[in-house]
Amino acid sequence: MDKLFAAFGVNTKLLIAQVVNFGILLAALTYFLYKPLMRSLEARQKVVTQGVEDAQRASEKLASADTVSAERVEKAENTAEQIVTNARDIAQTERVRLLKEAEERAEALTADAEARAKESIAKMQRESEKDIARLAVLAAEKAIRKQ
Repeated sequence: MDKLFAAFGVNTKLLIAQVVNFGILLAALTYFLYKPLMRSLEARQKVVTQGVEDAQRASEKLASADTVSAERVEKAENTAEQIVTNARDIAQTERVRLLKEAEERAEALTADAEARAKESIAKMQRESEKDIARLAVLAAEKAIRKQ
């Protein structure tokens, strides 16, 4: 084998020395560069994976928050609609009550005015009857004096 290497111009001792040097260099690079670099890449990959998972969880929470907020808005709209409906019902009831009360007052005022008018008419009739009776007595007295 030495003859074969010699034929190609390869020095066996130098080749073995280079192989040993390459092995030492490979071991040193692996220990000082490759392993720390791989640990750093693994740590970075874990951070990125954690970031992706956090983003997915945040996205899910956002979707659930949107759903919850939509439900709350719908519930608030329903509540507001009920409040408005109740207020309208109360306003309608109050309106009917006030109209009825106003009609009753108007009827009472009308009845009172009619009663006062009848009383005034009756009083005027009594007074005119008294005046007629007095005038009749005066006329009769005058007629008797003339005779």
